[in-house]
Amino acid sequence: MADVDVFISNYTLVDPEIYQLWIEGFSSSEAVSYLKQKGFGHSMGAPSDLIASDVLDHYRTYSLIELYLNAPTKLMEQSCFQLEPHVRDLITEKYYSIDDVVAREILGKKLSSRYRKDLDEVAEKTCVKLKSVRRQFDNVKRIFKSVEEMPGTLTNNIKQHFIISNDLAKKYACIVFLACLRFETTKKKLQYLSFSDLLTCSHAIMIYWTYTYQHTGPEYYDTEMDKEFLLDLRELRCLLDKEKEIKHLVCMRLKPVLLERAFHELDGNFRSYWRALITIACNLHRNRELRDLFVDLCEKLIDPWRQNGWNREQVNKFLASITQSVLELEISRDQETRCLWDRYMQVITICLDKMYHI
Repeated sequence: MADVDVFISNYTLVDPEIYQLWIEGFSSSEAVSYLKQKGFGHSMGAPSDLIASDVLDHYRTYSLIELYLNAPTKLMEQSCFQLEPHVRDLITEKYYSIDDVVAREILGKKLSSRYRKDLDEVAEKTCVKLKSVRRQFDNVKRIFKSVEEMPGTLTNNIKQHFIISNDLAKKYACIVFLACLRFETTKKKLQYLSFSDLLTCSHAIMIYWTYTYQHTGPEYYDTEMDKEFLLDLRELRCLLDKEKEIKHLVCMRLKPVLLERAFHELDGNFRSYWRALITIACNLHRNRELRDLFVDLCEKLIDPWRQNGWNREQVNKFLASITQSVLELEISRDQETRCLWDRYMQVITICLDKMYHI
């Protein structure tokens, strides 16, 4: 009788390639076809039925593990599946992965069962398989419900409760933040903005305009805007009277670095740009105006700049110059006004830089 070596292990095997196909919404038969096209098992001469059996076995295992992935902390506590720490981290991170194109479609939509029924439209538009889109939608809804009223910062709360990386937690924090504050992101004129653009903008707002800017502690939320700061921004209206001085300082700075045509355009339209910046600031204490921040930036600044042929470098030079000019201006209540202006422009500069596409 031939000797037979037997190896027994209680560790659950996770094939990263097959798991990725499961995550992307491939059916088991689609996964088999894909793997065969790539030559999977060819070097070992594995027959098709053996590959299909292996894939199906993996898929059954992943479906069982999924029950714990809805609450990843339970995955760490359960004993049904023995997973090495790095494997556990891999399957959790992959399960909560979200495609930017899908995230962009979800932004601004109600996370309702009714919308879930229409996700086939999102799948068709984004070219992401419907099963994957549903997984991503369900994950967003689950995370939103878990952390929307939780004390502390969104990113940290999401990392701790769902055991995912900081970068991935930041994506979900962006979605939750924009949903909680109901920022307008769905209007036609904003459709050119990518999820990455809105991610950068939302995190700037969370850092500089919420209560966590000047306060630390679990009782402070970065989903709660600093209402006192937004009300105080009305004080910037006094800067309208300083338009002449500020224009002079800005033009002095920019004349040496702008082409003659660009400088004359700025000289002629400075008032409208300046008043737009101040008007937006003075109205942010109103919920409707805050929600329309991205729309206002587009209509009052980005659209005129595009029409006048500004490039991104010109936009950044103008914003840097006008920010610094106000900080150097001699005005009454100097320090308070400077602090308000600097905090306001930190966000406006980041947003306009990301939102300005040529």
